[in-house]
Amino acid sequence: MSHQPDEDVQRISTPAQHTALAHPMRQRLLFALGARPSTISRLAAQLGANKGSVSHHLRVLCEAGLVQDAGTRRVRGGTEKYYRRTAERLLVAEPRAEGTAALLGAVAQELDRSPAGHLLTLRHLRLGPAKAARLAEALAALVDGTEEDAEGEPVHGLLVTLYQQDGAAGPVAVPRQK
Repeated sequence: MSHQPDEDVQRISTPAQHTALAHPMRQRLLFALGARPSTISRLAAQLGANKGSVSHHLRVLCEAGLVQDAGTRRVRGGTEKYYRRTAERLLVAEPRAEGTAALLGAVAQELDRSPAGHLLTLRHLRLGPAKAARLAEALAALVDGTEEDAEGEPVHGLLVTLYQQDGAAGPVAVPRQK
């Protein structure tokens, strides 16, 4: 169960939203905008990308309704435009392979740029439906129940997934070696 109010969750359902999520740079922009609104220049520096690329991908995210204008600020050389996510969380009820691949690609890029050590574990477990449901609930409770520290502390990414593998559910006969 999520402890977040519904207004902090955006349901992904339109083709434009799925298309927007199908690129690692757009996923990384959503990660970066999760902390606070930002400008194209700051996002480009943070992600190690050029401003033209960031501008293009922000436009796609805005057109899909995933990012919006967060106001402007006057600076010496003109005006800085800020962008923010439209919701704290995205809920993809029916994930598509291209969006999932982009998400995993974005996480891989983030891991590669991480200044600190990280944990990356993949484990396959045999679980009945009831035990799998309990594990999913426990993982969701752990993620949702973790309180954040104050502003100024490092941001950590957390990707949790539990899925059932496609394939034989029963025991497989292993041939004897001669």
